[in-house]
Amino acid sequence: MPRGLRRDLYAAGAALLLVTAAVLTGRHIQGTSHTLFVDWAPLLASWGPHPGPGTPAAVLLAVAVVAYGPGLAARLPWRALLPVAWSTATAWICSLALIDGWHRGIAARLTTPHEYLQVIDRFHDIPAALRDFTGHILLGSPDNWPAHIAGHPPGATLTFVLLDRIGLRGGGWAGVWCITVGATACVAVLVTIRALAGEALARRAAPFLVLAPAAVWMGTSADAYFTAVAAWSVASLALAVTGRPLWWAGASGVLFGLTCYLSYGLTLVALIAAAVLVLGRDGVRARPVLLVPLLAGLAVVPTAFTLAGFDWWEAYRLLVTRYHQGVGGIRPYGYWVWANLACTVLITGLATAAGLRRTGAALLRHRGDAASLRAADARLALLVSAALLALLVADLSGMSKAETERIWLPFALWLLPACAFLTGPRAWLAGQAVLALLLNHLLRTGW
Repeated sequence: MPRGLRRDLYAAGAALLLVTAAVLTGRHIQGTSHTLFVDWAPLLASWGPHPGPGTPAAVLLAVAVVAYGPGLAARLPWRALLPVAWSTATAWICSLALIDGWHRGIAARLTTPHEYLQVIDRFHDIPAALRDFTGHILLGSPDNWPAHIAGHPPGATLTFVLLDRIGLRGGGWAGVWCITVGATACVAVLVTIRALAGEALARRAAPFLVLAPAAVWMGTSADAYFTAVAAWSVASLALAVTGRPLWWAGASGVLFGLTCYLSYGLTLVALIAAAVLVLGRDGVRARPVLLVPLLAGLAVVPTAFTLAGFDWWEAYRLLVTRYHQGVGGIRPYGYWVWANLACTVLITGLATAAGLRRTGAALLRHRGDAASLRAADARLALLVSAALLALLVADLSGMSKAETERIWLPFALWLLPACAFLTGPRAWLAGQAVLALLLNHLLRTGW
């Protein structure tokens, strides 16, 4: 067995041991002190083996992508590859969601008591709702917001309010929105990789982005939608710094501003954006004027919300208090600070663990070399490492104790391209598909 493959298997084995430790330790803690508030730690899920209407499609799609995905990704014209990747990712997310049936798998996900659709009627006067938003965050406040509304800036809720206003009402339309938009995130990552590290690596990463185990939680969590917005903000910036028209910089700023008003924690996407600026520094130096539309775009969404009466910083301060008022103040940091990483293994797969080992090797191989960032593998490794850093900062903050299988989707998506470094992609892809199918068939996930 080649040394590289052996080390890849060691990395995958270590990731599997981490998940096993998190499951066993979590069962013990929940069984004795009941402080985890999840039934199948480290995931918010319960044991419940079940097939469903989506099972045949999910299995057939997985087999097809494993068998033909790498070859098609290598041969298709680039302009054809992107829509094929999006449509396949959409089909994969939908088929996994439909294992639980249309109602539970898609239509009812965003209608539960803690979800956004519960407060649509409280936004009949949007300006007034924004002005009063912070007054309902704390648990002791009158008519306090449900958990997800209180836990996010109002941009998240407004999305579903506006869908309702244009006639796309109810959980079904909301679920379709999250799946359809969320699936475009893989296209954004491919565009970014091609712009910064070359088309060859983007093509190698494509099947892994399409067949990600994360798809289990992208149908139909609102975090899938957040993931896409954040990913396109990065992709737009990558296009801007590599010579595309300046309006891409403005689009990046607008989208990043929106990202920050969808989820407080997604401000950490700035670390990935910083890596893009480092990789595209030659373009920035050649056209420093691109910073003007970038900063102008960045100001658009915060200015609009501030003028409407919403104070982002005050809301975040109150959210921290609300977080500790609820189960977030009870869940043990000492368990979740490492069990969250086990969740990341489950949403990115063992192939990504092996790919991250190769990512580290690529960085070490080029360390201390000023010209190293001209090498495609080093450039991709830096991008992936920036996403890993953002995820680790989120972990250490203590504001993501549990439920990170959905909360960290915007960061986890950028770890998957590490799989482009792997040899024997079909075997690793098969492992990714089997993991996703097992998770969705053996567990009843909370999202």
